[in-house]
Parts: sequence; C-alpha cells; structure tokens
Amino acid sequence: MLVSCESRSLLFINKIGDSMNLLRILFTVISLLVCLMQLYSQDTSPGLEEQVKQLQKYNEKLEHRLDILEKKIDDVLWFKRVGDVANIDKVYIYGPPKWKEENPDAKGAGNPVKFWSYVFIPKDIDFTKQYPLIVLPHGGVHGDLSTYYTHIIRELIYQQYIVVAAEYRGSTGYGEKHYKKIDYGGLENEDVFASRNYMIENYDFVDEDRVGIMGWSHGGMITLMNIFDHPDSYQVAFAGVPVSDIISRMGYMTQSYRELFSADYHIGQTAHENVEEYRRRSPAWQTHKFQNTPLLIHTNTNDDDVNVLEVEHLIKSLKADGKKFEYEIFKDVPGGHSFDRMDTKHAKQTRIKIYNHLAKQLNPPRRINSLNDIMKAAYLK
Repeated sequence: MLVSCESRSLLFINKIGDSMNLLRILFTVISLLVCLMQLYSQDTSPGLEEQVKQLQKYNEKLEHRLDILEKKIDDVLWFKRVGDVANIDKVYIYGPPKWKEENPDAKGAGNPVKFWSYVFIPKDIDFTKQYPLIVLPHGGVHGDLSTYYTHIIRELIYQQYIVVAAEYRGSTGYGEKHYKKIDYGGLENEDVFASRNYMIENYDFVDEDRVGIMGWSHGGMITLMNIFDHPDSYQVAFAGVPVSDIISRMGYMTQSYRELFSADYHIGQTAHENVEEYRRRSPAWQTHKFQNTPLLIHTNTNDDDVNVLEVEHLIKSLKADGKKFEYEIFKDVPGGHSFDRMDTKHAKQTRIKIYNHLAKQLNPPRRINSLNDIMKAAYLK
C-alpha cells in the first residue's frame, strides 16, 4: 500500500509538470487522498475507536458532574427566591429497594434507595397548631425540582401549606448512580409516598388528615398513581397535563425518548417486547384502583409534550369505571404543556381554580381567591 501511494504521488507531480488537464489532475488528487486515508485507517483505527469510546464515557460522566453543579447553584437560588417567606431544608430519606438489581448477590443489594427531598415551611406559622401538607412530585424523565416552580411554591406558602418535594429515584442532579435508579411509573411512586410519610412522622405541626398531592406532567402521573395505590393517605389531588398512557406515548414520541425506557438499567425492554409492563405503569390502564379521592385533571389540546389523547384516554377510562372526578380540557391555550405553570394572566387564573379545589378539602389558613391574592403571594415583595 505504501509503495502504491508513493507511486501515485510521483505520477501526480509528473502530470502537473506535463500540464495534464484539470479533470485528470483532480482525479489523481482524490485517488491520492483516498490512499492516504486508507493508510491512516489501517494504522490507527483500533486506537481511534477506543479513544472515541473513552471520550463518550468521559462526556457522560461530565454531564452528570455538570448536572450536580447546576443543582447546587439552583439550591442557592431557592434560598434567594423563597427564603424570605419559607424555612427551606433538604432531608435525606429512603424508599423501597430497587425493583431490579444488576447483581442480586452484590454487597448492598436489596438496600433501600436513598434520596433527598425539599421541605418548605412557612415562616409565619404557629408551631403549636397543625397545618395542611402538599406533596409536590416534580415532572420530567430524569427531571428535578428547580426554581422553575418558584411562584407556585410562594403561592402555596402564602396559603400556609407545608410542602414536600421528593427528588425520587432517577432525578437529575445527584450523580450517575441515582440517575440510573430510575423506575418511571414504578417505585418512584413509593419514594414520593415515603416523603409524605416522613413529614407526618417528623413534624408535629403537619396535619395527617389534611394532605394533598399535586403535580404536572410526570408529576401528574405520580399523583394519580399515589391516590390509586394509597387512597386513604390523601384527602385531595390535582393532576396537570399528566402522563397517562406510556404505551401510546411510545408510539408518538421520538426514538431517543423510547430509549430512556428500554435502557438496560431501566425497564430494559421496549413496549413491543413487554407491553404488560408498560401497561402496569400507565394510569389510564389502572383506573379501576381509583376510589374516592377528590380529583381534578387539567389538559390542553395544543400540548406538545403530553398529547391530549393520553389524558382523554385517562378521562374515558375513569368514566368507564364509574369514577367521580372533575376535569377540564383547555382549548389551545398559549403555553401548551406549561400553560398553567407560567406567569401569564391566564395561567394565574387557572391556578386559582386549582387552589380552590385543594382548599375545599384542606382548609388552609389563608386562601388565594383572586389575581390580587396571587400577585401579593408570589410577585410583589
């Protein structure tokens, strides 16, 4: 190969000297470049391939390190943005063991999964009295509770709700190991339930008979699964744009999204390979377990994340099972998936509806009934 390349180089030079036409010169140059590329490939491809693999692993670990840094920065922002009205803490608690152990005989296999939870306690409460608790599971596949929720937390604190928000298994910002413990639609639900129980067990001023749960998107799904599996533990629930049918979701989402579920450390199979497992994790297929927890569901027809068809399936399933609940299908409200979590007038008005639904059962010391209340609670300091 090397002799051939040298010969072509000499031929190239000779042809330039003989004033060969441009087309033949171009062909010879291309031929020479191909030859040199073949030489480089033969000499270095094994090393190059290994370097690429190492770089990919390095980038993956770097992404997790950056997520940890971002989480620490955002935690500082929580104190800056909410610390004037709330005592803020992060507590380290645990939920059930992993549902699937890579090595069941390994040291530590079968131990409970440890995770952090945010706790927000209004600064102006009387600790000799009892107050209602809101359990707030965050959304997102590998998501986390970020200061995106600042105004919602302030609005809840204004009403003198105590809030707990679990950074359940699979949440981002706690390293690769926690990230890969993800159990979407599975034991993450029990992590959130564990955060509810922690608050009742550790804070005398939390009223165990006034506990509500609310969440959006994936958090809405966790809300539904919690009241399905623990109906006596919650007095009220709100599920906003909830992920409702993972099977249909696998059909209209992208391949990269599907791979989050079929990863070896997660379900490990596609919906095609194990449709029953995806069914087990989907609220729309579990509505027979719903009892009588006062429930409000919101969805939006232009949602570009949780398609309205998922929530419509949930609504139809609840109706088919003869369940009593409330719902509202919003028509093309700007904001799509985030339409009632934004800072627009419409979003605030919609949250007033949510707070009224919660207040009927939880009876908070203060209530939000108007836009003026919202502004006073979260926007005017």
